[in-house]
Amino acid sequence: MNRAEQKILLGIDTGGTYTDAVLLSQGEGILAKAKSLTTRHDLAIGIAGAVDAVFEQCRVARPDVSMVSMSTTLATNSLVEGKGGSVGLVMIGFDEGDMEKAGLREALGTDPVMFIPGGHDVHGNEQPLVLDDIAPFLEKHAGQVSGFAVAGLFAVRNPSHEEQVRTLLQESTGLPVTCSHELSSRLGGPKRALTTLLNARLIPVIHDLIVACRGYLGATGIEAPLMIVRGDGTLVQADFAGKRPIETILSGPAASLVGAQFLLETGDAIVSDIGGTTTDVAVLDKGWPRVEEDGAIVAGYRTMVQAVAMHTYGLGGDSAITLSDDGTTGLFLGPRREVPVSLLAKQFPDQVMTALKRQERLDYPTENCVRFAMLQPLKSAITGMLKPTEARLLERLAVEPQPLDTFLRGASDRNTLASLVSKGHAVLSGFTPSDAMHILNEQANWDGGAARLAAGIFCRKRNRYGDPVAVSADELARMVKDQLTIQSADLILETCMKDDGLAMGPGATTLLARALDRKPGLVRLQLELDRPLVGLGASAPCYYPAIGERLNSQCIVPEHADVANAIGAVTSKVRIGKTRSVTSPDGGFRFHVGGPQKTLVMDDESSALECLTDLLMKEVGELAISAGAENPVFDVTNEIHAIDVDGNRHFVEARITVTATGRPKISN
Repeated sequence: MNRAEQKILLGIDTGGTYTDAVLLSQGEGILAKAKSLTTRHDLAIGIAGAVDAVFEQCRVARPDVSMVSMSTTLATNSLVEGKGGSVGLVMIGFDEGDMEKAGLREALGTDPVMFIPGGHDVHGNEQPLVLDDIAPFLEKHAGQVSGFAVAGLFAVRNPSHEEQVRTLLQESTGLPVTCSHELSSRLGGPKRALTTLLNARLIPVIHDLIVACRGYLGATGIEAPLMIVRGDGTLVQADFAGKRPIETILSGPAASLVGAQFLLETGDAIVSDIGGTTTDVAVLDKGWPRVEEDGAIVAGYRTMVQAVAMHTYGLGGDSAITLSDDGTTGLFLGPRREVPVSLLAKQFPDQVMTALKRQERLDYPTENCVRFAMLQPLKSAITGMLKPTEARLLERLAVEPQPLDTFLRGASDRNTLASLVSKGHAVLSGFTPSDAMHILNEQANWDGGAARLAAGIFCRKRNRYGDPVAVSADELARMVKDQLTIQSADLILETCMKDDGLAMGPGATTLLARALDRKPGLVRLQLELDRPLVGLGASAPCYYPAIGERLNSQCIVPEHADVANAIGAVTSKVRIGKTRSVTSPDGGFRFHVGGPQKTLVMDDESSALECLTDLLMKEVGELAISAGAENPVFDVTNEIHAIDVDGNRHFVEARITVTATGRPKISN
């Protein structure tokens, strides 16, 4: 098969620091890979930079691409930063007290909410639905919201009231409407309403991304289907994701797990992905990521979204370095991210080098040496109301970096600057692990001379004993690398212990430290992982062999570990599942079957189970096709709950789950 006959797939991942792109051939594997700095104010710019670079590396025509798939941090970041559209929430059959559950009132903020009579009971029997108050609600708020979220009491048993309200809202306003039964089949009305609210808030955000990405792809001759990675690592067609954007939270970390499985062809592993801002740790079982059973947590809210059980820590190549009593090096990394000095010097060579050379001549470098501040060029920065002190300091900032040792005029300025950074108006730069890697010649993409000059100044700072931090730039770089190894091993071990259900009781830290450091004694302690540790990320080869050694475990850093997320974006499958119930209010004489539109009542248990299975097969099959699956394969599981009372069987409930899995449909 020549290349012209092969299917060419384009994978894209937009991370916190870099946007990655890969071109993958189904016959030859990875043809090209590239990175571009992520442009947070307009992700399409970073996407264009990475995609253009991969096509420059190989002789592939853009029209030959058969599928494009993207993983993105946009949904997660938008919720964490409080961004998104304003939403009207309609609660059917609930009351004001339900707003105090699951963080629903806090999440709603100042957006409008209305309560209308209706809803259903646990068996799907309906209460009278009253729609009289909707028209006045729309007259007051329709022009102030970008969409609606509709949550009905026990809508997972019978969604008919949600469907009626959705039709009325769409016909009256033309705005998008999210119904809770579309996102989850689990009970727990307030949490389901919360998930629906967050989803509706994200629809305009993801819509803009899809439009921008398709616009760029189309303008450059790529007309292939666009897929998006969901938080559980599966793929869905972009328009499908546009209606359910909440399902794309943790998209990037999920893609990295799928990429790891593809690169290694292994079923079980501990996967640790180090980026510029964070380290993500998760577990692979039998080729699939473990899923958070209780729903993913995002922005502090527990949702009903199926997503990978990912543990994210503020530790990465761009982590801020502070002097500390923690660890063995007297340094501590993270959780805050700072722009590496070597990167800043590449972007602003005159300003950075002038400041560093001035600081090099100081007899005693201060705490603020080797640190810079600048305006954050984000159109989407959180503005809000600024305090007078913040407004005044903001006026002094510029796009060009300013050294903190001369910019700050006291402790109050430092606190004010920290507030501006947290609100998205400013960004800080300092000496980071990425700079240390330039000194050790393990990284060479930015200004290594600036990194060495910054390290020479930093190591003359005083530790808690009044001594210089290090005797040379090289020693400081090794100390930083050692500290990142220590902290990474601790985080990986913490994740594994949490997944095993082991609590860190009193004295545990001391015992674990003794085992990791292999300290001699009458009691010898050893630790190891039960499966290989897989290191991903551009800097993984620099750190993970030592991390694996510290954990006394096999460590694998696969080829192309630097773009595993983008690889996962095009190597995963489409998977859609739904669960519904058969209940019996009289213990086994009449059976209520939860259908997609209404509740059916039947007299026979086996007929009820067969009926629900058929309904789910049809519904899930249609959803899988609309999500982009080709020739989906079905899996059916039954959970029947019955009790024995005086020797008689009493049927309580049966939960039937139908899952459809298939490769994404690609163009010829």
